[in-house]
Amino acid sequence: MSVRASLAGNGQELVIQVDGRFDFSAHQEFRDAYESASQVRKYIVDLGGATYLDSSALGMLLLLRDHAGGDHSEISSTNCNDDVRKILAISNFEQLFTIQ
Repeated sequence: MSVRASLAGNGQELVIQVDGRFDFSAHQEFRDAYESASQVRKYIVDLGGATYLDSSALGMLLLLRDHAGGDHSEISSTNCNDDVRKILAISNFEQLFTIQ
């Protein structure tokens, strides 16, 4: 499991790339990825390398949403494989995030 963050869009977009199992073991690493960034307006969570997603990962995505401004946040999940997309859909996360 690894989490990498990089700034894009003149430093106003934060891309968080998750590889491997996205579960509680990634909690601190995921949180550090977005809490250390400032001046960010848009968050992109790249789940292309995620092989697994559990309920704690969903909770981490909700914490990111709260950090980003709740209903006023701009967060998208990209490169989701079919299994990850299905979990997000079952959990109604498409109402909270843009899923691509």
